[in-house]
Amino acid sequence: MNDISLPEGIENRIYLIRNQKVLLDADLAGLYGVQTKVLIQAVKRNGSRFPIDFCFQLSDQEVAILRSQIVTSSWGGRRLPPYAFTEQGVAMLSSVLRSEQAVEVNIEIMRAFVRLRKLLLSHQELAQKLMKLEQKYDSQFKTVFEAIRQIMEPDVPPTKRQIGFVRVETKK
Repeated sequence: MNDISLPEGIENRIYLIRNQKVLLDADLAGLYGVQTKVLIQAVKRNGSRFPIDFCFQLSDQEVAILRSQIVTSSWGGRRLPPYAFTEQGVAMLSSVLRSEQAVEVNIEIMRAFVRLRKLLLSHQELAQKLMKLEQKYDSQFKTVFEAIRQIMEPDVPPTKRQIGFVRVETKK
């Protein structure tokens, strides 16, 4: 449980797949202290508790994209693509895996999802404030922006004059 209590221990394992924040089965199994196949067996035995919006298996294309993002494979030589669990799927795992460690891990995972939501919300609020400031002060700083653009434009080199004497050849 040592690295789980650290926010980055869980938050760095949350991926955005199919426009949903998910945790992969191998990461969850590691957090829960069970083998991945044990976690998947528990999910399959309780299939009615895990609809598609709680848990889904990644397509081959999603696996390839994920591997390119991670650079190295965290799930090794698996034969089947990993399962991805949404926040609701992780919450449902607590009813399937009943160990004390599973309860503690689920609490930390739920907190990690909440932290991510708050972080996303604060970024959206900041972007909106910045846009309002730009709209409000755009006309006042128009001349400043134009001056900056002029400074940034490359100078046109002046036409060169030849310096020195030019020898005029006479016909013989």
